[in-house]
Amino acid sequence: MKTTPEKYKDMVEKSSPNSSLPINMLKAFAVGGFVCVLGELFGMLYKHLGANKELAGALVAITLIGIATLLTAAGVFDKIARHAGAGTIVPITGFANAVTAPAMEFQSEGRILGTGANIFRLAGPVIVYGVGLAVLYGVIYWLIKR
Repeated sequence: MKTTPEKYKDMVEKSSPNSSLPINMLKAFAVGGFVCVLGELFGMLYKHLGANKELAGALVAITLIGIATLLTAAGVFDKIARHAGAGTIVPITGFANAVTAPAMEFQSEGRILGTGANIFRLAGPVIVYGVGLAVLYGVIYWLIKR
């Protein structure tokens, strides 16, 4: 049985859930905003406890990574992501989830060929292209400032 592109498109539309773009955007904004507010609250707490600005920033990053990792391990992060969509991809929490999820998924295959080989399956391209673009930006900046 041969499927034409039009027939395939109809099949996809029938099987895809209906979603409202404004509602999805609102959910993503609310959850992403909540993560940012949470980060600010932790930053204020750490400063109140005596940490300087740089230390407080590092502690906030560590705290948000820890929370995202625990939520991923408990299976809660994916449930939140189903409703919040892009709101869960606030860089640090999304990155923590992208590292933790494959590490958990492949742990049954062993520490080296399972966890070790697959831990950066999702985050690896982000690291590679992020570093590559940073180098490119640095070269362009250097050329302009010369």
